[in-house]
Amino acid sequence: MSTDDRKLQPIDFDELKASLDAAQMLLEGATVVSAHRRREVLHQRAVALANSRHETRQEVVTVLAFQVGGERYAVKIDYVDHVLESRGMCSLPGAPRHVLGALLSRSRIVPVLDLRQLLGLEGGGMSDLSKVVVVEVEDEAFGLAAEVVDGRLELPRAELSQPPPGPFLFLTPDRLTVLDLTQLGNPAAARRG
Repeated sequence: MSTDDRKLQPIDFDELKASLDAAQMLLEGATVVSAHRRREVLHQRAVALANSRHETRQEVVTVLAFQVGGERYAVKIDYVDHVLESRGMCSLPGAPRHVLGALLSRSRIVPVLDLRQLLGLEGGGMSDLSKVVVVEVEDEAFGLAAEVVDGRLELPRAELSQPPPGPFLFLTPDRLTVLDLTQLGNPAAARRG
């Protein structure tokens, strides 16, 4: 029989590839998933993903919390530059009572405010204030002296209530007061203390 007599069958490469893929999956110990089952699984995943988009995400306010004069305060994290030890603070003769002194922070001199004086809180001496939270408001940097820095917190906006009058933004159910730094850094607010 000559080669001209033989009829050549066309090769279905898609069928051949599917057959080879199925054989390889069997060799590797995997089970062959039918096209129908694959569509079902993908549909279930798509529905689950679509439903997750409809979940209500709770809006939060991220703050840095600290303690001063036995009270808990916080500032919005957007304003916080960094936290320093209060060592090395220089006093400023003739400065108002609410200004404890100044620190050198990242090549700039930063005045440090005493919230106890500004807010009329009870308080001990300078040795109680071991940390300084350096904040920046409208290109002005200043420090807030603190006894302890509690760290970063995310406060659900729905749980925040109106604070008492003063340089405050919010009050939480557990009595954490979020400070309004624009009012606190304002000289008129400083004169109230």
